[in-house]
Amino acid sequence: MGSCWSDGKGGGRGGGGMVGVCGTTSGCPNDAVDYYLKSRGFNGLFSQIELSFSASNLRDGDVISKSDAMVVVYTKGRDGITLSELFRSEVVLNSLNPKWIKKLTLSFQFELVQTLLFRVYDIDTQFQNSREEMLKLDEQQFLGEATCALSEIITKSNRTVALELMRKESVAATAQPQNYGKLVVHAEESLASKTTTEIVLRCLHLEPMDHFSKSDPFLVISKMVEHGSPIPVSKTEVLKNDANPVWKPVFLSVQQVGSKDSPLVIECLDFNGNGNHSLIGKVEKSLAELEKLHVSGQGINLLLPTGVGHKHEDKALKSQISVDKFTETVQHTFLEYLASGFELNFMVAIDFTASNGNPRLPDSLHYIDPTGRLNAYQRAIVEVGEVLQFYDTDKKFPAWGFGARPIDIPVSHCFNLNGSSTYCEVDGIQGIMNAYNGALFNVSFAGPTLFGPVINAASTIASESLAQNSRRYYVLLIITDGVITDLQETRDALVSASDLPLSILIVGVGGADYKEMEVLDGDKGERLESSSGRVASRDVVQFVALKDIQYGEVSVVEALLAELPSQFLAYMKNRNITPTTTTTTSAS
Repeated sequence: MGSCWSDGKGGGRGGGGMVGVCGTTSGCPNDAVDYYLKSRGFNGLFSQIELSFSASNLRDGDVISKSDAMVVVYTKGRDGITLSELFRSEVVLNSLNPKWIKKLTLSFQFELVQTLLFRVYDIDTQFQNSREEMLKLDEQQFLGEATCALSEIITKSNRTVALELMRKESVAATAQPQNYGKLVVHAEESLASKTTTEIVLRCLHLEPMDHFSKSDPFLVISKMVEHGSPIPVSKTEVLKNDANPVWKPVFLSVQQVGSKDSPLVIECLDFNGNGNHSLIGKVEKSLAELEKLHVSGQGINLLLPTGVGHKHEDKALKSQISVDKFTETVQHTFLEYLASGFELNFMVAIDFTASNGNPRLPDSLHYIDPTGRLNAYQRAIVEVGEVLQFYDTDKKFPAWGFGARPIDIPVSHCFNLNGSSTYCEVDGIQGIMNAYNGALFNVSFAGPTLFGPVINAASTIASESLAQNSRRYYVLLIITDGVITDLQETRDALVSASDLPLSILIVGVGGADYKEMEVLDGDKGERLESSSGRVASRDVVQFVALKDIQYGEVSVVEALLAELPSQFLAYMKNRNITPTTTTTTSAS
């Protein structure tokens, strides 16, 4: 899950955590390198899933024999309407209870709701010698369809769902719905998702690309594709002013690169703050070849392409690259923890400070648009909640407000959104939305903006759950319009929270300058330190300013949730919790 980064300590993103691409505590080049990689197609690592299919009690579409069934799978677009075909099974002849052999392989992306549509067809006899992909579906008899999110399948303990098939015209409620049989969908995680290769790379005698200093080198590892430019799959940190760099480990899986024999391009680049990084040299090697290089203990010369077109040549440089470490291990995955009963529990805290503006006026960030268009707070609640709700069985979500004066009490920096004095939970995403709408007109906006109290409230719930050995991991979403005024208290609360089953997502809405807020997010390799000097055991925060991404290709929910599985895994690793053990056993 997540990108393949490392700090060598198991924190942050990916198999071993994300390393902040910083050589110093200031002037961090991480953001520029990330942007550079994304512009070249970097998307990180996702778990590979295989879906298998069977059906029971299909309607008989044939007169003389039983139906000859084929299943077709589509994915729904974000608009909920657009369909893209993913898969066609083989045709199973003369059966109302078919079991298809052919499987669908697809990537599970935690941060997205991947809605799948399944349609079953009876293939006409005259077409049964045709290849499945050549069949025109409008010429076949439609037997029924069903839909569900991929998350619904992989969160089942047996990773199996039985879906009632419906005719298109019976999607609307009818007095007596007809039975068109069931489609059973089973998911298995690919072994390639679990096998991780840890590699430590070094270079020697790098040629200086700068006039007055040594290079600031980093590596980009890309996989070759049949058509187009190589696609980045991993990177190292930038090492400042170093001609003989040894980078922290990178973690690669077979799933990422295609196969152990698939060629990889390893580029050594000199970091430039303007994003125009200079190529120092590169090599092309597979994982298998890198393993042999490690065993031999030898280095190979970097190559620098010269010339263009037919005159293209690779110039061998004095600079060399070698492999200091190459190990393969099978890691416990995020999906394995889910299958063994772990849940993600959603919490939300909403900023009601006066800087949001009068909610009755259209220029307020809390304005409820009568046309139904969601404001920024509602959008964050819905988009994040729609993803996380699949991982919470009871769907009872703690919800708080802060920075306002509820009826008959002083200004509160953590009050129950539902207006109750005794309990904070609401039912489902709609329950959060209802409580939010009610609170808008039952509290007086005030201030200042304090995060400490709501983080401590979430930490208390997470701590009590841990004491009860519950298999729960909590995710607190804080939505705010301003810069916090209790920065040190928030740091202290976050350092304490780093030892608990808790992650914190922060969405900044409006036009505030959030540079101070970014210090809470550990993406730049610097772990938070409390006022007592204690360092956070792991990164638990992901911060996103809505203004920075609302017009981009990445949605709010993708930006917020991309790191969450890795933060979850870092917690499990820190406490030595495996999918088959209880928290009591692992903590003892």
